[in-house]
Order: sequence, then structure tokens, then C-alpha cells
Amino acid sequence: MSRTGQLIPSQQKLAEKLTVLNDRAMGMLTRIYNIKKACGDVKSKPAFLSDKNLEGAIKFIVRKFPHVDSKNNYWTMPFVQSQLQQVNNIKGEIMKQLSLYYFTFVDVMDFKDHVSELLTTMDACNVHFDITTNYDLTKGYLDLIISYVSLMLLLARIDDRKAVLGLYNYAHDLTHGKVDQNFARLGQMILDYEQPLKKLQEEFTPHSKLVACALLSLHQVYPRRNLPAEQWRQAQMLSLVSAPGQMLNPAQSETMPCEYLSVETMEKWIIFGFLLCHGQLTQSDSAVQLWRLALSGNYVITLFRDEVLYIHKTVEGVFEGIKGYSKRVTETKECANYAVVNAGPFHRERRAFLRTALKELVMILADQPGLLGPKALFVFMGLSFARDEVLWLLRHSENPAPKLNKRPNPVDYEDRQLPELLYYMEELRGLLRKYNQVMQRYYVQYLNGFDSIVLNNLVQNGLHQPRLRARESFNSKRNPTCQEDWNLSVCPEDESIIMSSFVNTMNGLSVKQGTTLLFEEGEIFDFRGMRLDWFRLQAYTSVSRAQLVLRENPDLARLMNTITFHTYMVDSLDEMAKETSDLSNFCFYGRLFEQYFQWCLETPSQMRYSISFPLICSHFMNCTHEICPEEVVRHHIGDRSLSQANFFLDEMAKEAKNIITSICDEQCKLGDQLLPKNAAKTISIAIERKRNQNKAKKLPQEPDKPGRESMRRSRTDVTSMDKLYLMLTELCSAINYTPSIQVWEHTFAPREYLTQHLESRFTKALVGMVMYNPDSGEIAKPSELLNSVEAYMGVLQTIENYVHLDITRVFNNVLLQQTQPQDSHGDKTITALYTNWYLEVLLRRVSTGQIMFSPNRHAFVNVGVDPNQVAVNAEEFSDISELRSLAELLGPYGMKFLNESLMWHISSQVAELKKLVTQNKDVLTTLRTHFDKPALMAEHFNRLRDVDNVLKRVTIVGVILSFKTLAQEALNDVLKKRIPFLMSSIIDFQKHFPETPENNMVRVEIVNEMASAAGLPCDVDPALCAALRVQKSENPDDDYKIACLLMVFIAVSLPMLSLDSQSSFRADLEGHTNNIHCLAKAVNSIAAAMFTIYGKGRVTIEERLKEFLALASSSLLKLGQETDKLALRSRESVYLLLDQIVRESPFLTMDLLESCFPYALLRNSYHAVLRQDNRM
Repeated sequence: MSRTGQLIPSQQKLAEKLTVLNDRAMGMLTRIYNIKKACGDVKSKPAFLSDKNLEGAIKFIVRKFPHVDSKNNYWTMPFVQSQLQQVNNIKGEIMKQLSLYYFTFVDVMDFKDHVSELLTTMDACNVHFDITTNYDLTKGYLDLIISYVSLMLLLARIDDRKAVLGLYNYAHDLTHGKVDQNFARLGQMILDYEQPLKKLQEEFTPHSKLVACALLSLHQVYPRRNLPAEQWRQAQMLSLVSAPGQMLNPAQSETMPCEYLSVETMEKWIIFGFLLCHGQLTQSDSAVQLWRLALSGNYVITLFRDEVLYIHKTVEGVFEGIKGYSKRVTETKECANYAVVNAGPFHRERRAFLRTALKELVMILADQPGLLGPKALFVFMGLSFARDEVLWLLRHSENPAPKLNKRPNPVDYEDRQLPELLYYMEELRGLLRKYNQVMQRYYVQYLNGFDSIVLNNLVQNGLHQPRLRARESFNSKRNPTCQEDWNLSVCPEDESIIMSSFVNTMNGLSVKQGTTLLFEEGEIFDFRGMRLDWFRLQAYTSVSRAQLVLRENPDLARLMNTITFHTYMVDSLDEMAKETSDLSNFCFYGRLFEQYFQWCLETPSQMRYSISFPLICSHFMNCTHEICPEEVVRHHIGDRSLSQANFFLDEMAKEAKNIITSICDEQCKLGDQLLPKNAAKTISIAIERKRNQNKAKKLPQEPDKPGRESMRRSRTDVTSMDKLYLMLTELCSAINYTPSIQVWEHTFAPREYLTQHLESRFTKALVGMVMYNPDSGEIAKPSELLNSVEAYMGVLQTIENYVHLDITRVFNNVLLQQTQPQDSHGDKTITALYTNWYLEVLLRRVSTGQIMFSPNRHAFVNVGVDPNQVAVNAEEFSDISELRSLAELLGPYGMKFLNESLMWHISSQVAELKKLVTQNKDVLTTLRTHFDKPALMAEHFNRLRDVDNVLKRVTIVGVILSFKTLAQEALNDVLKKRIPFLMSSIIDFQKHFPETPENNMVRVEIVNEMASAAGLPCDVDPALCAALRVQKSENPDDDYKIACLLMVFIAVSLPMLSLDSQSSFRADLEGHTNNIHCLAKAVNSIAAAMFTIYGKGRVTIEERLKEFLALASSSLLKLGQETDKLALRSRESVYLLLDQIVRESPFLTMDLLESCFPYALLRNSYHAVLRQDNRM
């Protein structure tokens, strides 16, 4: 205001106030929205608002609102006091929990006052609005009106607003002795806005002229922005190749910012603007055209986030109460019917067009990113168009159409191809981020080399403004013939300073090659001040009596709007992308968001676009506001964005895993067809045909051979595998789209999700393919499992062709875990399953006499039964090829665990043997010292107890050791094939490591342990030593003596084996039917291990084995003196044990054996068992 009381427009700071209040409006909308949602949810609203004890008090306060005063006579009545006593008891809690709500309403009231003041000021300044010239001013003005109207409508939708305000004020009165100073005005505001639109119409009556001026300027923009898809196609909208010769020319428009202005925003301006200032509909045909066009395109419009307004119903409710508006009501109903029937197909076609147009943009710009500079306008136009269509579909899909005479087609509101449009939007955003420096460099040069020159020339020569002095302003109005000048010399001072600063700023720009784009002074680009100055200039030149009138200088307005767009391209690309393509509203349409995602995964052609959903989750934080920081935590927008992104990526990985699993299962089936066992049927049919080739007998049909499924007559024949590979390709393309996604300061790696799911699935598949049934004892053959695993791994390796994954890491993680008894989740592995099966099923059945170990075949074989009638064919699981497959599956670690488990069983048998030795200790001591006295030996031998038990347990130990030997040989064969150079080093190291006093037994055992882990045989088994060392007592002498007596017990018990008919030797299998030939390995291994632990190394072992050989030979030679035929039936077979013990032992020699036992007797025994075997 001047000293004379006259309003000075240039001092009103209209630009600054509009900027601040628009930002404040978004914050207030956010806070009111959250209050509405909190009060509408029983879980999140304050507990006392739902308390039954307070229900009467709350109803009373609401009924008397806004007269909430504890000193009122009515409030002091006894029955009222009894109801309000509960409030008094929790007044502190009420004030604490409702203070945020209450002061939010106070802030709304203050905001309302500031808005009213600003609108009144702008009326007084008689501001002229035109969206094509003073874009920022007009947009800021209309945005403020719409935000204000939306705020008051949302305020009226809070059902508990009176209860919240009344309770807080009453608690405040009880606490402080007086009501809050803001409550009187606040209560009146709540009452005034019970019918918000009616009150708003009254408020905006004095502002209708300016509102109409701003809205009518949209007539140049909105109709051409709201064209059908067919006209877009005809005009080749957004096409870069429609005019190849102009491809490098900058995309220009006389209304640059209007080209990417949201259509939804313009529709809100039009609908709310003319609803509040409806008088303009009777004065202007342009207003009616805009009004009808906006009403025909929607039946709901967004207030804020997911809060919407049913337009036609609201308009009818307002107009029906106005006299003479029956025509408008009828017109509104016609528009409603039209919108319900035609808006869906209209927008469906536009989405279809945009999918094609954005795809073309993405492909061209990705190939030629340099075009992002001159064609940036097309990018932001495309993003804005697409964002409008997506948000239109969201709000209309979630909110059903009103029940009218005509009903919409549901298909128009279910777009299963929406993910494709979202994907291309994200692609364009990604290109903007990736090539931001390309665009910066281009527009810095554009501003410096073109815009600054044009603006300088325009300022110096082309500004159209009257030469007016302050004292001549009144006369000039009466003298229309006043001369005009085109020179900057008479431009007002403020405007002149601003215009000069524009030119100077652009002239001072420079590009430093090879570095980040910086000013010459080294500062980062920041044009916010320049844009705010342009905003100020719009305000200065759009008021009445302005010395420089902007609407009379459209060239300046167009140029400055274009320059503003160019500055955005330099320093605010992210803001522009957010303005034109922000999809944070998906945060509040969670059901639809997930539904479209599920549809995307169900449609193979859309799978590659599924990555757009987790990318959109990164938009969610854009909807938060600094005025409402608690929203991020309290209302879980941050958590929702994280959970949604995690859900989408997890589901994508699961779907890819399921597809891969299906392919793997199919490949495993194909691999199974190549197993040797499946050739039996083909061979039998071939033999049958050859046998009956001259007969007229009908021959069986030959089954399809493997590979038949790959033969096609036509490429158009699509198999299930083709479909699976197509789906896998599409989905892997989505997962491989980006290495990481940033969501609320968290980083998501899509490929890691797939890796984790593949590891989990591979682990389950491995265990599942074992097919172990504990009840029946069935399990898959190792060779068949290995074949399936290789087929599975072959499919997984092909995934590297589709997505950048380290499949080797997956194999290492999974297969290494499978070499342990438990995986990382504590589940059983194939190592545990096979170890358990071989110990509890195969080896346990050996003791029944139906299975024997055949050194000749290097396997366990079934004897005495038909192999087809037994549950387990031992040879199919223990021959060298199966054990090699087992070694490949389990690896050295798994085989070591298998050996340790075997040794644990041996140690338990040895512990029992020690107990038996202890029971017979005295007798065994006597036998040990009198082995040269036959009569005494026979007498004391008869006093031994549990002789059969000892032989049985030692035989079990021998069987286990024989299996261990087979497993070690298989491991050795596999490692020689896999790591031949390392194996040669290990063999050489073991062979040449000297057993000298300097290298004590500990060092030797370490070398043996290394060799054993590689599958090499050792004189002393380190695993057995480790297992028996646990049984070592505190008195080593006793342990040593027990070990010696155990060897005596075994030696003197050997003749008892001849009494068993199953002790017969089978020459074809090179073993005894009851596996007593395994005693040889048991004796040598137990002796070597026990005397290594309890004795003094190799010398002690040799001495004790010589003693054992002497006792055994002496005992067996007594069999020659037996006359009982029953005792003689297996004598020769038992004699062979001595030869086998010596052959198995690295510590005994044949010369030593011959000194104890006649070799002729051994030779004759071999002849005898061979003749007996031939007779059988």
C-alpha cells in the first residue's frame, strides 16, 4: 500500500505467495487426508473415540458443538457431569493424542485466511490470466483454488471432526480453565462448511471474474489436448520419423509448458472453477464448451490421492438448488450418460496409441540418445499423456460407474496391456537419467548460443509497451491516441533489471568439455532464481495499470516460457520427470496394483513388462510432504513401498523359478529316456522280430526313440517346451532389465531374488530326486540321480543366456551344502539320505545272509534269492559305476561324512567287542601265553563266552570296511578324472613321506588323512583312528592290553567258523557266503588303528599281527585233527582266511605265513573249494 492508501501491485509479492501457499496446500491436504483415513479406521483412530464408556459424552459434545464450555450452566447439570466425568479422567491423554489433529484444523483455518487474503488482493490488482502467456501465474492461481476446494471438501468428509475438536477443547478447558483461543473461529468454520460447495460458491462470488478469465484461457489448450486417438494417429503425434528431414530440428511450440500440462489437472480446473463460478456458463459459449467437454470425459475426478468426487452427481446436487438451472441439470445428465458409455472406449484407444508411440520413442532414443536434446519436448509430452491415461484408468476402475440408463462395458476398464505402457514410461525415465549430461550439454549451448541472443534482441527492439509516466497515467486513459514506443529505455526499473538478469545469466553459461557441466565459477547449475524472477515478472506485467503489459507482448511470453523449459532441462530433469510421469498414486490403489501385476504374469506377451511394477514403487515417496513427515513412518508409505517392491520381485522370481522347474522336469524325463535300462524293451522287440521274421505272427510295435519329440513338420507347431522357453525369455528380460532398484533408501537387486529362488528350488529338487522312502527303503540309484542332476544343471546353465546370473555360484552354494549332512535351513541333504540308506538299509541287510561282498565283482551281490524278488538289488547300488556316481554327487566332503558315519558304526562294534574281551579277560590271558600247549588251549577255549558274538561283530566291521574301500576307490577314480594334477601331487607326497622318528605318528596321520580324503588307501585308516581314539581311557596300558586280548579272541575263535554251513567259499564271487572273508580287512584295520593309538607305531602293529597269525594258524591246524564231519564241512574255506588276512595286510608277508601254516595246505584248500563250487 502507498502512503495514499492505494494498492501497489508490485509490492504484493503475488508470485512468492502463490508459490508458498501452493506448497502449503499440498502439505495441508496430506495432513487432512491422513486424519480422515485414521479416523475412518478403527485400528488407527484414537482408542477413546471408540470407547463405549465415552460414547455418551462424545455424542453430547457433538450435539452441542461448537458450544463446548465447562462453565456453561447447561454443562454443569448433574446428569451432564456424570457423562463427562470419564472425559475428565483421561483429559491428559485426550490432549496428547488429539493435539496433532486439533492444530491441523487450526492450520487449515490459517491457510484459509491466507488464501482468502491473496485472492482478494489479486482481485484488487485486477490480474489478467492467460495460460498461454503468463503460464506460471495462471497455473499457480488455478492450482491454489483447486487445492483449497479439495481441502475443504476433504475436511467435510471427516466424520469425527466435531468429536475431535470438541473433546480436545473440553479437555483443554478442564486442564487450563479456559477454552482454546482458536476454538471459536474453528468451530464456526466447521459449521460453515457442513455443505462445503454451497459455502465455497458464496466465497468465490467476488472472485468469479478472475476465475473465469483464467479458465477461458484454457479454450486455446484443452480442446486440442483432448483429441481422440484417431486424430493423434493422423497427426502422427509424438513421431520422430514422420518428418525425417526435420529430425534434428528442436521440437518447438508457442505454448511449450502447456504441451505437457496434465489433462486431469485442466479438467479439475474447469469442473471446480465453473462449479464455483457457474454464472459464467450463461455468459460464454467457450465456457459451456469447456464445461461439456470436461464432463464428458470422466464420471469421477480426483480430490487427493484415492479420494474422488463423483462429478455429475455433485453438479446435479448443486444446480438443482438454483432457480432456472434445470437446463444445466439436464445437460449434466446427458454428459453423465455419455461419459459412462463413451469415455472408456475413448481412453482405451488412446492407451493403445500411446503404447505404440512410446515404444517408437524408446527404440529411436535408445539407439540415438543425441536426439534427446532436440526432442525432449516429445519425451515429456509422451510421459504426460501416458500418466494421464494411467491415472484415469486407476480411478475409474476402482470407483464403479453410477447407475444410469446406460451401463459401461467392463472390458474398457480392465486393460491387461497396461504393464506395457508403464514399461515404456519407465524406459523413457531411464533414458533421461542415463543421458542427463547429453541433455544438459545441449541446452546449455542452446541457452547461451540462441536463447540469450533472441531475448536480447527482443528486449532491445521488440517490447510493446506504452511510454507512460506516473502523472500521465490518468490522462492516457482519456487519450487513446497516446504514442507508443518500442525501446527498453522506458521499460520500468524492476522489469528492466529482471530482463537484463535473464540475458546476463544465459550469456554467462559455459560447458567444460570432459567434466561435469558447471558454471565458469565452478558452481553447479541452478536456475531456480531465474525461473522465480520470470514468475515475478509475470505478476508485475499482468496486473492493471502495469507499465509493461505481458499480454501485449506475446512474443516475450512465448520466448520466456520456452527458455524456462530449457532451464528445466539443465538443472531439474528429475523434477520434470516427476511432474510428468509420477505414478505414486498406485500406492493408494494397492488392490488394482497387484491385480495388474498378476495379470501381467499370467500373460506371456506381457511378462517382460512386469519389472515396471517394482520400479513404480520407487515413486511412492514422491507423494509425501515435509509438512507431514510422520506419514512416512506412521502411515507406512515407506514400508508399503518396500513391501510392494519386495512382493513384486519375489513373485517374478517365483514365476521364473516355476517355469525353470517345469523345463527341468521335462528335460529330466527326456534324460531318463537315454538311460541304459530303457534300451531293454527295444532290444527285446528287436530280438523278437528277428526270431519271428519268417512267421505271420503280429510283431509288437517298436516304441518311440528318444529325440522323436524334436522332429517337426512345421515350425508353426508350438510345443509346451516352446511356450515355456518363450515365457522364460520374457520374464528373464524383465529381471535382467536393471541391476538394482532404489526404493526409500533401500536397494533391491532383482537378479538376487532369482538366484535365491533358484538355489532354494535346486536344493529341494536334488533332495526330491533322491526319492527316498524310509518305510519301504527305496531310493534312486546314484547313476540315475546323477543323470537327472546333470539334466537339471544343463537347464540352469542356459539361464545365463537370458539373464546375467552367476549360475556357477548357485551350483557351488547348493552342491557344497549337499555335501554336508544338513543344509543352511537345517534340512537333510542327499549326503545324509544316501549315508543313512547305505548304513541302515544295504549294510544292515548284509547281515541277514542274503547279500554278500564279492571282491571279484567289486560290489555287494544278492545270493540265494531271485534278484527280481528282492526289494533292493545290492549290485545295482554298490558296483563301481554307481559308487562313482555317488562320489560325484557327494564330493570329497560328502564321502568323508559317509566314511565318518561308517567309522562311528565300527567304533560302536569295537566298544562292544571290548566289553566281551573284558568279560573273558582271564581266559584270554591264559590262551595268549599257552598257545603252544594244545591240551591247555582246548580246555580254556571251552571256557570262552560269546564266541559267536565276537565273530559276528568282527564280520560286521569287515563288511563296513569293505564298503568303505569300494567308496574310497570310487572317489579316487572321480578325483583322478577331475583333478589329475592335484591327485598326482597328493599321491607323490604320500608315497615319499618318510616314516622316521623325526616324523612322529601325528604327522604321519595328517598325511594319511589328506590321502584318505582323496580316496587313496592308507596302511592305517585315519578315520578309524579318530573314531577309536574317542574310546581311549585314562590308563593306556589297560587299553593296550584289551587290544591285544581282542586280537587273541578273534584268532582262537576262527575255527568256530567251520561249523557254519554258510562259511563255504564261492569261487565265482571270491568270497564266503556269510561274508567271513571280510574278517581279513577287519583284523588288519582294527589292529593297525588300535595299536597306532595305544602302541608305538608300525613296530607294535607288526608284532601284534605276528602274534595273531601264530595263534590263528595254531587254532586252525587243530581242525585237521577233528573227526566230526559237521566240523569239517567248511574247513578248507576257513583255511583260506589266513591267506586272505596276509594278502590284505601291509604288515604281514607270505613268508611269515608259510612259517606258521603250510602253503601246501592252502593250495589244497583252494583246489577243494573250487571242486566243491563246480559241483554246486
